[in-house]
Formats: sequence, C-alpha cells, structure tokens
Amino acid sequence: MSERGPRERMVFSAAQLIRRDGVAATGMREVAAHAEAPRGSLQHYFPGGKEQLVNEAVSWAGRYAGRRVARFLAALDEPTPSGLFAGMVRQWTDEYASDGFAAGCPVAAATVDWAESVPSTREAVAAAFATWTTPVAQALVDMGVPEERAGALATLMISALEGAILIARAERDVRALTTVTRELGPLLDAAVSGRG
Repeated sequence: MSERGPRERMVFSAAQLIRRDGVAATGMREVAAHAEAPRGSLQHYFPGGKEQLVNEAVSWAGRYAGRRVARFLAALDEPTPSGLFAGMVRQWTDEYASDGFAAGCPVAAATVDWAESVPSTREAVAAAFATWTTPVAQALVDMGVPEERAGALATLMISALEGAILIARAERDVRALTTVTRELGPLLDAAVSGRG
C-alpha cells in the first residue's frame, strides 16, 4: 500500500473497511487512520465527503474484480468457463481459509447498506458490477460461448459467487462456495459451442 499516494490509499482503505464492516460502520476517520493519511486530506481529496469516497471505493472494487479475470485465465493451462469460475471462487475460499470470514465484497456491502438511499451509490454499484461482468462475458466468448449467452452466464457466475460469499460468511464455512463451483461448472462448460 505504501507505493500508492494518499488519495489512492484512502480509496483502497475505504474498500477494505467497507468489505469488512459495511458502509454505515466505516467512518472517514477510520479510513484516514487505516490509510495512514492525515485526516485533513479527506476533505481535500473527497470534497463530496463520505458519499464520494464510498462511490470511488466501489468503483475501485469493480475495476479490481474486472482485472482479476485476466489473472484467473492466465493461471489456467487450458481456459474453460468452469476453470474461470473456479478461479473466481478460489480467491474467496483461499481468503477464508487464511484470514477467516470477516470480509466480503465491498460492492455487495455498498449495495446492501447504501444503494437504496443514495442514488449516486446505486449508480456506482451498478457500474462496478458492469465493469466486472464485461470481462467475464468477453472471456466466455473467447472460450467459445456464443455471444448471445455470454452476458447472461457472466451475470449468473457473479450472482452465484456473491450469494455464496454471503452464505459462507453466515455459516463460517466454504460449503456454499464449493457447491456453486461444482454445480455450475458443467453448465458453464456445456455452453461452449460444439459441446452441447
């Protein structure tokens, strides 16, 4: 985190605190302390206050998730839809195995906490999900999934993952994550042209 400037550190810290504590419990002072930034810099960098900071943290999270798609694909010897989804899920099972179940997705947390009451956050959340869904859909097309199905399957993958993350946190067990990987894998692979 040290190579980032203070503004970037605060956006990153906000995303980390939101994914652990939710939007309502994440205060500007906590963000500044977590980012090791002077409190006065919050007003300088985020004149729109907490709303601006939350929206930028959500946008950051969407871009991060979207960029991860290429990394998951690069780790596969032979890219398949099920392999991509397994990589997406493994990120969470690995985190929960090493760090416990305290954190979830900051985009989901912002959706639950603020999206209904703060229109700009609803827009930021929708944009973040689109920023994540687009590279997943493109990866599916590149693997041979017909374009007319790729967007729907990308939405299914992300929806299943987000739901499984919530269940895993509630149960303090990765069962839901491993279940969605096992059950969706064959369906995703069958969508490749020529396989069914």
